Parts: sequence; structure tokens; C-alpha cells
Amino acid sequence: MTDNITRFDQAFAQCPLVAILRGLTPGEAPRIGDALVEAGFTLIEVPLNSPSPYDSIALLAERLQDRAMVGAGTVLDTDQVARVADAGGSLIVSPNTDATVIRDTAKRGMISLPGYFTASEAFAALAAGAHGLKLFPADGAGPATLKAHRAVLPGDTRVLAVGGIAPDNMAPWKAAGADGFGIGSSLYRAGKSASDVARDAAAFVNAYREIHQ
Repeated sequence: MTDNITRFDQAFAQCPLVAILRGLTPGEAPRIGDALVEAGFTLIEVPLNSPSPYDSIALLAERLQDRAMVGAGTVLDTDQVARVADAGGSLIVSPNTDATVIRDTAKRGMISLPGYFTASEAFAALAAGAHGLKLFPADGAGPATLKAHRAVLPGDTRVLAVGGIAPDNMAPWKAAGADGFGIGSSLYRAGKSASDVARDAAAFVNAYREIHQ
């Protein structure tokens, strides 16, 4: 069985966009998950402040096991990490830098993508074993901040810009050093139809491919 780090490396290389499905319900999960992977997404998170998030994670992890990595967002403690693992999730995304959560995630063989805003938080996250960093909220920082972080972070650090990302504003972030993006409300909102998600997901994938050429 392929380990999660290898799976993540492959998924990230294929499409470094994380779909953030805040508000998703288990009833919607199969249709939304299918729409995303058909558009090219390979990384999906269900924030834990969504309705019945562990049920949605379990459904998506089973349905998309060969097509995408699935996990949780807004993970704040190790009990939540354990519940995500039990549900079959393999990604742990947090809004903050919590070394205990990061270490526990790595110990379980899961992928840790903690949120950070300062250089100090970034280095603390990496020291705890994070597999990548989430600059959050990116729209409160700006590409110039990321460029400054890039000057001091290890060169192989994966950094995703998360917050306020749209198809037409990814280019300056990419130029500043963003390796990927987390995409929330501009991709999915509670109740949004699968067909609308498919349309917007395709727009994001196409936009990223254009700036990555």
C-alpha cells in the first residue's frame, strides 16, 4: 500500500489545489466529490465545523480512495486528529500552528498542513514535522509577505496561499513563491449544486495550469 507521503507528493504534483468544503453535508458529499475529481482536484478537506464532518470524510475517503486524498480542515486538537484517522482521512489542515497537533498527525502517518502567518510560526511548524504550510489568511498578508518568507524558508518547503484566492489572482501569488492554493467559498458554499462546483473547479484548474506553464 502506498504511504500517505508518497500519495501526497503525487497528488500535489498532479494538482496543488486543496478544495475546502466548509458546510458540506454527507448527503452532498458524493456528488461534490465526483465533480471535483472530474475537474482535476486531488486534495479535498472537509472543515470540522461542517455538519457531520466525519461522516462526509468517511464517504469521500471511501469513494475517492484511488482518485484523491481526503481529510479535515479546522483541526484544533489531537482528539480530532484521531477521529479523522478513524474516518479514513489522511490530511490534517489547521488554521493555526499547534506543535502538538502537527506531531500527532505526523506520528499517525498522516499529512500535516498547518496554518501560519509569521516566519516564527512557519519555522515552529516545520520543526514539529509539518509536510507543508498554509499561509492564512493570505488576503491579510499579500504576495509581498510570502516573497519575504520565501527568502528565509527552506527551499523545499511547500507553501499554499489560502484566503481570498480566485482564478484571476493566483498569478502574483505563484510569482511570489506559492506552490499551491487552498480554495474555499469561491469554489464551494453550503448548498451549491454539483454542476456549479464542477464549473468553478474547472476554472480554477485551468487558471492554475495557465500560470504554471
